[in-house]
Amino acid sequence: MNKPDNQPETVSAPLCYSSEEARTVLDSLSAHIAIINKDGVILDTNRAWRDFAVKGGMPEDYDAIGDNYLAICDASDGEDSADARTVAVGIREVIDGGVDEFMHDYPCHSTDGPHWYYMRAIRMSGDGPLRVVVSHEEITALKLTEEALRNSEAQLKKQTVELEESNIALKVLLKQREEDKADLEQKVITNVKEMVLPYLEKLKRVNLKPKDKTVVDIIDSHLNDIISPMMQKLANASIILTPQEIQVASLVKDGKASKEIAGILNVSETTVHFHRKNLRRKFGLSNSQTNLRSYLISIS
Repeated sequence: MNKPDNQPETVSAPLCYSSEEARTVLDSLSAHIAIINKDGVILDTNRAWRDFAVKGGMPEDYDAIGDNYLAICDASDGEDSADARTVAVGIREVIDGGVDEFMHDYPCHSTDGPHWYYMRAIRMSGDGPLRVVVSHEEITALKLTEEALRNSEAQLKKQTVELEESNIALKVLLKQREEDKADLEQKVITNVKEMVLPYLEKLKRVNLKPKDKTVVDIIDSHLNDIISPMMQKLANASIILTPQEIQVASLVKDGKASKEIAGILNVSETTVHFHRKNLRRKFGLSNSQTNLRSYLISIS
C-alpha cells in the first residue's frame, strides 16, 4: 500500500547521501565552498563559488578545479593582498595541524557597493587523504549594521559632549546673571537708602497737612513694595537696615525673645517691638502671617 502524501516520513536509520544528493546539498548552500588538498589544490567547488567567479569575470564554465588556492593567495597584490596572505597562513596552519579551524573576515568591495565576507577553513573528518573545506559567507548586512551602530554611538558621544559643554556654558551664564542681578539689587537698594530715604524721613518729620501726609505714606509704602522683593537676601537687607535693626534681626534669627533682646541691647522692650515692626515693614511682611524668625532664617 502506498503511503498517503500527508503522512510524516518515518526515519529509522541515519541518512546516507549518494554523491548526487551530496552535490545537491553542497550547491544549495549560500556560502562559497571549495575543497582543497594538503597542497592547496582545489578539488571541488559548489555552485555559489562558481557563480561568484563568473560574476568576477571568469568564463561561464569555470569551476576553479585544479587551481592552487594557496598559490593564488600568495600571489595576490593590491588592496586585498594583506587579507589574502593572512588566509594562506591560516589555511596552512589547519593543514599542518597547528589549529583545528581558521576564521577570518575581510572586505571585498565591488562596483555595485561594499561587501564583506567571513572565511572559514576546517579539516574534513573521516579517513583518507587530508582535505580542507574552505567557505566564504557574505556578511555585508552584518558589517553595515555594525558600522551604522558605531556611527550612531560616535554621534551620540559627540552630542553628549556638546550637551555637556552647553550645560557648562549655561551654568556660567546663569551664574553671571545671578551675580549681575545681585549687583543690580544692591545698587538699587544703596541708591534708595542714600538718595531717597533721607528726604522721605525729613518729610515724615515735617508738620504736613493730612492730605500731604497721606501722599508721603503712599510713597513710603510703594517704595517699600519696590525694594522688598530685593530684600530676599540678608546681605541686601543689611544695606537698608539701621545698625540697631541689624542687631535685633540677628538676635531674632537666633531665637531670642523680645525681652531677652532688650536686655542684651540695653534698650526697652518697646524699642525692640518698634524695631521688629520696622523689620516686618521693610521685608514686606506687614500684612502677612509669616513668622519673622522663619523668614530671617530663610534669607540668611
